Amino acid sequence: MPNPTPRYHRRRTALLASCAALAAAGTAPAGTAPAGAPDGAPAERDPVALPAAWPAEADGFASLDALGQDGTYGGRDGETVTVTTEEELRQYATAEEPYTIQVDGAIEYANTGDEIPVASDKTIVGVGTSGEIVVGGFFLGEGTHNVILRNLTIRDTYDGDWEGKTHDWDAIQMDGAHHVWIDHNHLTRMADGLIDSRKDTTYLTVSWNHLSEHNKAFGIGWTENVTAEITIHHNWIEETGQRNPSADNIARAHLYNNYLLDDPAGDITMSYGNYARGATQMVLENGYFENVRDPYYPDPDAQLVERGSVLDGTSGRAETQGSAFDPSEFYDYALDPAEDVPALLRQGTGPQADVAAATVAATGTADAEVAADADLVVSPDGSGDHTSVADAVNAVPAGNDAPFTIAIEPGVYRETVKVPSDRPHLRLVGTGGDPGQATIVYDNSAGTERPDGGNYGTSGSATVTVEADDFQATNLTFANDFDEAANADQEGHQAVALRTAADQVVLRNIVADGDQDTLLLDTASKGTVGRVLVTDSTVRGNVDFVFGRATAVVQSSEIEVTRRADGSSGGYVAAPSTAADHHGFLFVDSTVSGDVEDGSYRLGRPWYAGGDASLHPQAVFRDSTLDAAVADAPWTDMGGFPWTGARLAEYHNSGDGAGRPGADRPQLSDEEAERHTPEAWFGDWTPAAG
Repeated sequence: MPNPTPRYHRRRTALLASCAALAAAGTAPAGTAPAGAPDGAPAERDPVALPAAWPAEADGFASLDALGQDGTYGGRDGETVTVTTEEELRQYATAEEPYTIQVDGAIEYANTGDEIPVASDKTIVGVGTSGEIVVGGFFLGEGTHNVILRNLTIRDTYDGDWEGKTHDWDAIQMDGAHHVWIDHNHLTRMADGLIDSRKDTTYLTVSWNHLSEHNKAFGIGWTENVTAEITIHHNWIEETGQRNPSADNIARAHLYNNYLLDDPAGDITMSYGNYARGATQMVLENGYFENVRDPYYPDPDAQLVERGSVLDGTSGRAETQGSAFDPSEFYDYALDPAEDVPALLRQGTGPQADVAAATVAATGTADAEVAADADLVVSPDGSGDHTSVADAVNAVPAGNDAPFTIAIEPGVYRETVKVPSDRPHLRLVGTGGDPGQATIVYDNSAGTERPDGGNYGTSGSATVTVEADDFQATNLTFANDFDEAANADQEGHQAVALRTAADQVVLRNIVADGDQDTLLLDTASKGTVGRVLVTDSTVRGNVDFVFGRATAVVQSSEIEVTRRADGSSGGYVAAPSTAADHHGFLFVDSTVSGDVEDGSYRLGRPWYAGGDASLHPQAVFRDSTLDAAVADAPWTDMGGFPWTGARLAEYHNSGDGAGRPGADRPQLSDEEAERHTPEAWFGDWTPAAG
């Protein structure tokens, strides 16, 4: 029997939940094969646009008010938690209280085939595209309701039994549950079913999932009752043997805009497509069936209505009978053209960074006190003073001489923002429960062409630019989601999330997320003082991702090194370009870590910007934890300038990456360490607390 090998491309795992926008996603140029297409796949007809916003609540039958449950919104009314272990996931998934549970990274179950029982009122959502459940799945039992399973990869309980008779190890099994939404997951290579909806499970919506490389994809039924109501839309079912889906004794099964693909060059042959079994009533609309044998047909007692689908290279039965039902009598929905379905679903199914952002943002309750005290409120739904952060900043009076607060409510703001020098004393405050709930993101890079000609350059690529003194940002995410892999041939991959070029800047509880040149801590001009405090924050990247000429303290923060666009490890944390008579970067009480190869990242290298030999770059890591990602020789040369000529040192670090002091690891003496403190760095400026 076949034992398929993985063919899907796992996108970069470091993109956080809020790192892509809810605005329409970019598409492949006309006449090109869509992302993820097998080698030799034919070009699609035209590019198609993904939805402008991914909803945070279910549509279809899962949206209806029935059985005491008004729609499906999961853990919206509870606390948001992040889990990285099976123990933590089990603790919150089985709790009585509502939770939104963010799965950050791959969680491998201790016992292969375990299905964690999920209690009612839960959202389990992957962070960015990194959330994975490995060698296990989920179980929703009798009466479990109001559950969202979203943005996850669930994979690899397959043990060689192609027929799935040895083990009942499903990705998602539901027995008598109701009001469940399964959305934007990739389910693959399990030991029985990818999705088993059994024993009268009802008010179920399954949308935007990628089901692949498996025998039994999606089985519905296991009941003599004809009561269940199910919506199945925008799913890419690829290289699966059977149950694509099969629906047994379903009162109303509405399938639309699904893509069934049997790749002739693949290892797996589909037995059949959509099968209405028993007394099922099925409505099938605008699907796309490619190389599928028996694309759709009913049992003698079933009813199946089909309209608008494309049959491409199919064979065998494509049969209808009866009148079934009218889905529009139960809920509103919009059909995409069937010819657009392959390209649309290749791009939009499975985990998406912006899906997680939409989900988590919807769980946050705005801090009413912050919003009430704010001078302006930004809200994506129009309930505030502005829907754009840039518009709110532009509304700040020029020459403002007192603190001015802009409250930013949960949402993803796809825009660039500039705080000009004539708007000092500005405070940007996210009102959600954590910085991931309010994200400002864009995708310019140094090599991106400007509308008025030329390229943006490194500093011009910034999503957010701050040129005004006495600036503070709290509880926000600043991101640049420039796609390096898609632009591999472009020169200039530097892509800044946040640039500061001002004095007395405080960044508290923020996330700066990107790849190359994430956080640019600069000054207004060479020789000008620009003091910055980054505290209780997270900075992600892989190449020179904390850089510039500012006098900056990064304190009590997480420095996360990430893999490169091609999946490889290797890069640099800091690239200071400090003036000779100024302090540079001081990392204190922080952590440097990442899911990368051991010893593959340097703490930094000296940046002599523009080849200016008069600079004297400085970076010090002290009293911090360095994990195994850090190289034994943590400094390296840059641009022909040796690192030994710069001011690069460590003091009292710990962890597997701390290494031994030596010529490659200069250490401060105790006396020198007394002069390398935040107080010494900031002089007469004491950053405001809290």
